[in-house]
Amino acid sequence: MTADAAGNRQDPPAERPGAAGAEPETALNPLQRLIQQRLRERRWSYGEVAKRGGLARSTLYTLATTRNLARPPRPATIDALAKGLDVPVSAVRAAAAESTGLHYYDDAPAGRERPADQERELLVASIDELTPEDRRHVAALVESLRNRAAQEPGEG
Repeated sequence: MTADAAGNRQDPPAERPGAAGAEPETALNPLQRLIQQRLRERRWSYGEVAKRGGLARSTLYTLATTRNLARPPRPATIDALAKGLDVPVSAVRAAAAESTGLHYYDDAPAGRERPADQERELLVASIDELTPEDRRHVAALVESLRNRAAQEPGEG
């Protein structure tokens, strides 16, 4: 770890996600991709995510850098990782299972058109964690967006 001018501890550049020399994203397993994506999106370090989730930094680093997992992480580790990454537990569970060659089906939608669409996967995985009232709000938003999209081609 290094300290920046403000005295904050940071991961050394070689240990930061997306650092020079890192494997291309296509070579990553699904759990690695999920971890790396969230770290990039939020500009978090391994240490920050580990602290948020109550994980050992070494555990997070191992999960983020191990290409071939022999077995999925323990349920407590999956829960902590989801908390640290601020994603639904079901998204981490599915990525971890797939990373070990297993396929976890958590009410997967029929006819998935784009299985690699991570935003879509996150939305689907999150729906069960919303309250019924929040689901109604999301449904109203989606309906509004769909109606707007249907009207746009005829406008202008």
